[in-house]
Amino acid sequence: MTGHRTQNRWWIYVPLTVALIAVISPFVWMVLGSFKGEGEILANPPTWLPESASLDNYTQLFSRLRFGTYFLNSAIVAVLVTAGNLLFCSMVGYALAKLEFRGKRALFVVVMATLMIPGVVTFVPLYVLVVNAGLANSLPALILPFLVTPFGVFLMRQFMVGLPTELIDAGRVDGASEVRIFARIILPLCGPALATLGILTFLGSWNNFLWPLVVAQQESEYTLPVALALYSTGQNSIQYGLLLAGATIVVLPVLLVFLVFQRRFIEGIATTGIK
Repeated sequence: MTGHRTQNRWWIYVPLTVALIAVISPFVWMVLGSFKGEGEILANPPTWLPESASLDNYTQLFSRLRFGTYFLNSAIVAVLVTAGNLLFCSMVGYALAKLEFRGKRALFVVVMATLMIPGVVTFVPLYVLVVNAGLANSLPALILPFLVTPFGVFLMRQFMVGLPTELIDAGRVDGASEVRIFARIILPLCGPALATLGILTFLGSWNNFLWPLVVAQQESEYTLPVALALYSTGQNSIQYGLLLAGATIVVLPVLLVFLVFQRRFIEGIATTGIK
């Protein structure tokens, strides 16, 4: 019976397999290309497997760039931005989902409207605010503007709406404060949503390029994407081998985070109404 069902569903597995191949092919080519020489990368027709694999691109990457500094900057920014979103978006989401106060509906409408505004529209005003605050060319300039995001607030609010209000009422009857209810009752139930928000926020912050490129004006403040983009460009051409090696290393932390929290991530997507 099981075999019969599998045969009847071949039309599902075939397009899924094709889609999977289409998605992972660029990443496989990136990793394999990082072990190729410049001439082999630009060969026409292109080849998948390197004819003579070498670690020259990685050796050049670590010897030529201040890789440790750039990696540390990216890690600090991504971790703090992610932690800020997990805390503050959860707090705002809890208020919008379970607390009653004047202007609650209007505030939620503002959050939803903010989701529809492209980030590039607020780029110049945000830059002016950072400069006027004296934070330009510093790590706080890369962190503070992104500690709370409308998407994070919406995600946490949608998840918390489905949590039983009776648990909150029971905590209030026992004399617990709102802060204690939030920390001891609500947050432990929000594991899937927190994992989803954490992965998406870490991914966006780790790969952020445009904002660090503008704000970080000194080499000591560069993040990995900015450093790779600037130092993989030679006098007359782009050094693709160096760029592919750097991109491979940049992808690894994100991949590791996803593999660790993938079960929670899938649960969060399924239970927060994201399509």
